[in-house]
Amino acid sequence: MTRIRAAAIIVFVALACGLAWVVALPLWLGDGLAEPSTWFLLPVMMLTPAIAALVVTFTMRIPSRGERARFLGLWPLRPAKRVVWLMVAGWLVPPLLVALGIVLAAGLGFVQLDLTFAAFSAEVAKALPAGAPMPPIEVVVISQIVMIPFGALLNSVLAFGEELGWRGWLVPALRPLGTWPTLLLSGAIWGVWHSPLILLGYNFGRTDITGVLFMIGGCMAWGVLLGWLRLRSASVWPAVLAHGSLNAAAGLIVIFAASQPDLALAGPLGLAGWIVAAAVIAVLVVTGQFREQPELADGPGRLLSAPRAD
Repeated sequence: MTRIRAAAIIVFVALACGLAWVVALPLWLGDGLAEPSTWFLLPVMMLTPAIAALVVTFTMRIPSRGERARFLGLWPLRPAKRVVWLMVAGWLVPPLLVALGIVLAAGLGFVQLDLTFAAFSAEVAKALPAGAPMPPIEVVVISQIVMIPFGALLNSVLAFGEELGWRGWLVPALRPLGTWPTLLLSGAIWGVWHSPLILLGYNFGRTDITGVLFMIGGCMAWGVLLGWLRLRSASVWPAVLAHGSLNAAAGLIVIFAASQPDLALAGPLGLAGWIVAAAVIAVLVVTGQFREQPELADGPGRLLSAPRAD
């Protein structure tokens, strides 16, 4: 069995993170997240892991020609039934986990909920043009929730840029290390990659190392789940849908919170989200879901074996 060269992994990580800083540089030189170009630069940054993966694939020839689509989890979609069901799970389950995180956060006192939606109503009113009538807040809330599955599909288009790198290239590249080192290390790298935005206050409103550490924790927790989808299906598509679905549902807490919550504690990437993800991971471990994995492609006629007991 041919192991992926460490040099290729180092180049991939350096490229993905370095390009992310280059894309975010105008924000650092300008008004931070208030910079008008933010709406454009954030989606561009999401493409940098895919660019890194393609550079390593075509310049360092890892994976070998003839196995690239299979290595990256793009094709073929086999076993088809399992891939389809995991795609459905990736699409629909993350919003449920985000909702469970909100309930848990409220139970732990991280956030106070307001089912009259007064705070959310005030935010909606501020966003409306002057003189525009305020729609019934219940209608707005229901429409926001109903739109999450559709938003997940739209967000998946952008999430593909990240997932082609993280779960498409990096997870199979690290696979010879074993299941848990692969999932935890790829999640930690994913978290570090967010640093240019986190240090500007993105996600948690913390502009120091604590924000980066919270993001690493959140990405490791969710990275295990997205990585499990990748390893269990041998396809990148369930992880793409799950990533898009998570992004679409991430703002749910703002709807239900009585005031601006501390997302480092109550958000889906914060402490409450970690606990929910850990509970799901525990269920997957107990039911043996990490032991049965299709083999991942390495090169023509070669596979990265999936040990049954690691």
